[in-house]
Amino acid sequence: MKKTIIFLAVFFGSFSAFLVPYATAPSMVLVLYRMLLTLLLMLPMLWKHRREFLSIPRKTLLLNIGSGVALGLHFTTYFEALRTTSIASCAVLVDTEVLFVALISILFLRKKISPKAMAAILVAFSGAVLVALTDTSSASGALWGDMLALLASIFMAIYTVLGAVCQKDVSTTVYTYLVYAFAAMTVLILSLANGLTLTGYGMENLWAALGMAVFCTLLGHSLFSYCLNFLPATFISTVQLMDCMYAALWGLLFYHQLPGLSILIGGAMIVTGIAVYSRMTTEE
Repeated sequence: MKKTIIFLAVFFGSFSAFLVPYATAPSMVLVLYRMLLTLLLMLPMLWKHRREFLSIPRKTLLLNIGSGVALGLHFTTYFEALRTTSIASCAVLVDTEVLFVALISILFLRKKISPKAMAAILVAFSGAVLVALTDTSSASGALWGDMLALLASIFMAIYTVLGAVCQKDVSTTVYTYLVYAFAAMTVLILSLANGLTLTGYGMENLWAALGMAVFCTLLGHSLFSYCLNFLPATFISTVQLMDCMYAALWGLLFYHQLPGLSILIGGAMIVTGIAVYSRMTTEE
């Protein structure tokens, strides 16, 4: 059941692939709207955890700040990438997160990943690379968009690893609220520093942000954070490789970005890699 939750989280999280291109506000402003609406929706849950907020260890708070900054930067670079390269290409580059998570876990957290588990990760990632071959974008900013997507994957990896560490001392609700708050502060500072206007972009942007707040954040990222309590960060990042399959589907349905045959082969490799890794991962 617990592993089913993470698969649902990937599905809901993938909705940003069609909601971001629909919006017209600058990427930083759209991220800010999404974070503020998420914080507003979470307010009713805070009363239950009010005492926990007052007893957070200083080290944990600093890690929450780092995680929030990384999340804010991830959203900003990812949103901008979705607007400058194809949805499939963007999604697969963001999905390289699994490799960065594995690398960070090995180098800094001294985690051990078996050769079989690493092979499963590489099979799933290779499938994601094949999905990327469906990218037929000819936009002038496609290369820049690909670079932004790669940066987004690095920021996402930092957010994921820090989240696994933070939740050893705080509940998922407190952790996610603080992370979303610091992510909002990060994009607010960046927006003001870049001289962006924060209002006047039309209702379509608020609707897109609300959709992302409910589905992509609360039913996506918050569930990712919850699953970090009992599933390895590398496993969660590997499952997130399925995001590129959903993203390619949304690109086809909503923006007529027709994928090639490689989506079928790559999708099969992704599912196989995830299935093998899933069988090797035991729940606590």
